[in-house]
Amino acid sequence: MRAGIVLPGGTATEQLGQAISAEEAGWDGVFVWEAGYGVDAWSLLAAIAARTSRVRLGTMLTPLPWRRPWKVASQAATLDQLSGGRAILAVGLGAIGTGLPDTGEVTDIRGRAQRLDEAIDLIRSLWAGGTSYHGRHYQYECDRDDLSRAAEPVQDPIPIWVVGVWPRPKSLRRALRCDGIIPQYQLSDRAAGPDDARAAGPDDARAVRDWLTAHGAAPGLDMVAEGETPADPAAGAALVAPWAQAGCTWWLETRWEMPHDSPARMAELSGRIAAGPPTASQPGVS
Repeated sequence: MRAGIVLPGGTATEQLGQAISAEEAGWDGVFVWEAGYGVDAWSLLAAIAARTSRVRLGTMLTPLPWRRPWKVASQAATLDQLSGGRAILAVGLGAIGTGLPDTGEVTDIRGRAQRLDEAIDLIRSLWAGGTSYHGRHYQYECDRDDLSRAAEPVQDPIPIWVVGVWPRPKSLRRALRCDGIIPQYQLSDRAAGPDDARAAGPDDARAVRDWLTAHGAAPGLDMVAEGETPADPAAGAALVAPWAQAGCTWWLETRWEMPHDSPARMAELSGRIAAGPPTASQPGVS
């Protein structure tokens, strides 16, 4: 099981320093938030690529229906070249209630889902050297083969991780077309009522993995678990191990409380990064 740190905010310079520290402390991946307006995720990741040599790099996550897919394909391919094949593209529908600026973007779930599916197909096509795509929402034509060759990724292909909502089969099937799943859980306490959601646990992750396997998922499909762990290595490993045993291949350390960039929060994050990943001391888990 690999472990990544999600940088929740701060200036570009602060996040660059945190990413360098994360590699030095033994983390396997660094992921950054892609906001409507804020520090540009792809410029930041390019800078991190130039200052690191080992950690995997990606967004957490790209709201793909609100982006031009050919631009995202270009950004991820450029990052993959600069990093020597360390890019990961994490995508989802986009969250309406997390500070989305009012820019006229499509917000209905069906429209976003249709665009997400088409955008994944178009991005895959571009990375494979395709020059033509015609869908319901996206049209792409380019007769410049030299542009496709220049943007060829190092990885074949760059891994795409996509949000999949459990227990919604239609959402989960999208993950079968990709290289990884970022599970979101819609769970309720039946005794208390549908509005009382319970926290997801390793058993829920195991149910997702079992569903994916039963429906033909590739054995190497990544699955993400996320949350907060203490800096103590043994305590962190004990919290993460059940998720690994349930079939998760990545642990993402996340700290989303607002404000992201308060001095106390930034100091806490820097201390957690320096302590290293929670997977380092897990016996029998890799």
